[in-house]
Formats: sequence, structure tokens, C-alpha cells
Amino acid sequence: MLGNLLKPEFDELLQAKDYATIREAFSEMDAPDIAEVIEDLPPAESGIIFRILPRQLATTVFEYLPVDQQTEVVERLGTEQLVGLLNEMAPDDRTRLFEELPAEVTKRALATLKPDQLQQARQLLGYPEGTAGRFMTPRYLAVRPTITAGEALRSIRERGKGIESQSLNVIYVTDEKGVLLDDIRLPTLVMADPDIPVSELNDRQLVSILATADRTELVAMFEKYDRVALPVTDSQGVLLGVITVDDVLDVAEEKATQDIQGLGGVEALDAPYFDVGFFSMVRKRGGWLSALFLGEMLTATAMGAYEEEIAKATVLALFLPLIISSGGNSGSQATSIIIRSLALREVTLRQWWRVASRELASGLALGALLGSIGFVRILLWAHVFHQYGEHYVLVGAVVALALVGVVLYGNLVGSMLPFLLRRMGFDPAKASAPFVATLVDVSGLIIYFNVATLVFRGTLL
Repeated sequence: MLGNLLKPEFDELLQAKDYATIREAFSEMDAPDIAEVIEDLPPAESGIIFRILPRQLATTVFEYLPVDQQTEVVERLGTEQLVGLLNEMAPDDRTRLFEELPAEVTKRALATLKPDQLQQARQLLGYPEGTAGRFMTPRYLAVRPTITAGEALRSIRERGKGIESQSLNVIYVTDEKGVLLDDIRLPTLVMADPDIPVSELNDRQLVSILATADRTELVAMFEKYDRVALPVTDSQGVLLGVITVDDVLDVAEEKATQDIQGLGGVEALDAPYFDVGFFSMVRKRGGWLSALFLGEMLTATAMGAYEEEIAKATVLALFLPLIISSGGNSGSQATSIIIRSLALREVTLRQWWRVASRELASGLALGALLGSIGFVRILLWAHVFHQYGEHYVLVGAVVALALVGVVLYGNLVGSMLPFLLRRMGFDPAKASAPFVATLVDVSGLIIYFNVATLVFRGTLL
């Protein structure tokens, strides 16, 4: 019903306080669709909706909302509704919510949890931000290695209520101390002889991740082993929780967002665009811009060193933007390609020489392409518009040769910088395109004026 209503009709239902109709309409919709409707509502009306939804449906819908809107809803819910909502949430989703809530609201929210839920929340919040411990859920099923497959299935039926289906896809085998011994896929358990011990159902290699592992390693593990869930252990191998693939998709999206922002020369926003305050936005962008501005000042210094050449051959100044932008563009291209290739593990640190050789060859070809275009353009303009003076052929040669050198250099610097950062232990994504372009700008000027000095010797210089 509600899915077919226009927004004005829905607003009329809210104003008329016809909550019974709204509740009935929402009962016919899927949780993601309800969340999409609620996202467009003001915070006060969102709180009303969560008060009229059935508890289980409200919890499911709440988990689909963006964290900033979850925070607004929590601040407006009464204690009774908040207790039901938080106690029913998945622990990993609840942890991410607590990370975003103001301190006072977090204290109020923690106070509403049941003792066992409070212990879980405090445990999860104790792990450093961005580590696997922050994304795991302690809701999983573990069995002892001595029980049979039939007994394990009975245990799943008895204890599986309240555990998310993703976590039930894999059953974990632990000893009496909680040390992880094995994991068994549910289909393997179902198809096994009921009398066979689960210790004999080893159907694949056991893979786990430390709770202190960072999110980059977490995403890489899921990609490498193609799992729907990964067990999380401490340094002693004790099973602490599991991370399901839906949580990893959120982690991957967050990391990709930060990498993309870093490539643009922006400090990670760590929040939706409109949720970042004005001064915070200025601070996050101003640092990089200031550093890049200082770098570009080296361009003025380089030009000052060739002031005499520019005075004698003013035509050289006409092509400075062309040379600088071409080098920066080629370097930015190479950087973006190599950063992504490293992230996807298409290339490794040991393959830097192969990458350098390939980029040298492509830089030479691309430089020759741009140089040819520049040379033809200068000749054409000289004949049609009578520009660039009597030595226009030499001007074209200078531009063409300089473009070959600058593009070649840009390719090499842009491709090797991510390798250098990775080798030094830094994130290659920090090699932002503006930074590479600034670095190549200064070197491009030097290449350009040195080529001009050699070509124009005895004529203009």
C-alpha cells in the first residue's frame, strides 16, 4: 500500500496520526524499502515510525539506515523503544552505531542493554577503530569435535534461533578452551552420515583472522579465500566472533571512498558530504592544498632560473601550460593505474622493474604521440596565422622533444611512487594525483628549458 502512495498522501497520514494504516502498509514492504522511505523523513517523524513498527521489523529496518540517521533516531526514542531496538540489533551493527553517537547518548544507550549485550558491546568497543574486532559479531555456533554430525544438527536447531543466517552458514569446531580447530560448511554437515564425528568432516582449509588485523587485510582475506564468513581469533587462537560478507562489503566501500578522496588530494572525510562541518571541510582540504601550493612555488623558482632564456625567446612561455599539463596528466594516469593494480594484487612489489620498463615504453609512445600533434599544430598555425616567428620549425621541435621527455618522466614518476610508498610501509593511495602532478610540473619545466637551450643554441639563445 504505502509503496504506491504519493508523498503528500503519506504526509497526510502522519499529520492525521493514522498510525494503524501506516503500520499495515509497512507490514507489506521489505525492510530496505521501508528504510528508504524513512531516510526522507525529518528526525521527529522517523522516531514516530519506529514507535509504531513491530519490534523485530523496526530492528531490521534500523540496521539499513545510514549511521547518521540512526543517531538521530536513537536521540528521539524513549527508553522502552531504545531498549528493544538496541537489544535486538546485531552486535557489529550496534558497535558501529555506538562509534558515531555523542558521548552522552552512548552512555544512555549502553545503559539500556541487557547484561550480556552490554558485555558484548564493551568488548567490541575495546578494539582499535578499523580492526576486525570492530566488525565481528559474537553470535555464532560452535561445537565440540567429539560430537556427531547428527548431534551437531540438533544443536543448531536448538541454539540457532536469534543468530543471523549468514553466521549459520558455517559451524565452528572448538576445544574446551575455546580454541578454534576447524570450520564446517552447513551443507557438508547436512549431507554427512549422522553418526560420523564432526572432527572427521574437514572439508577445506581452516582460515581465520586476528581481531587486531586492519580492514585492508580483512578485505584481502575475503577476496583471497572467497568465504561468506571468517572466524576472528585472538593471538592464542581462541575464537572471539565471526565477520560475515555483508559487513565486509561495508568495510570495502568505506576504504574505497577514503582511497578515492585521497587520490583527489583530500584528507578522508569519514562522513557523508553534508555531515562534514564547514571548518572541518576547510581543514581536511586546506592541508593538502597548502602543501601543493608550496610545491607549485618551486615552479616559480624554476622559471626564475630560466628568466634570461624566456626574455630572449618569449615564444617559449606560450607553451609552458601545454608542457606542464601533459606531464602532470601522464603522471596522474600512471599513479591511478598502479595504485589500483596494487590494491587488486595484479602487481607486486617485486614486479616494480617490469612496471618501470612497461611505463618507459608507453611513456615514449605517448610522448611521441603528443609531440607529433604539437609539432603539426605549430607548423599549421605558423603557415595559416603566421605565428611563432621565423624559427617556428625549431619551436615545434622544442615542444615535440620536450613533450616526449616530460611524458616519459611523468609516467615513470607516477608509476614508481606508489611502489616507493608501499615499500616504506605507507598506503600507496596517499600518492595523490595532484601531488604527482605538482612533482612533475617542476621537473617538466627543467626538461623543457634544457631542450630549448640545446635546440636554440646559436639562433634565439
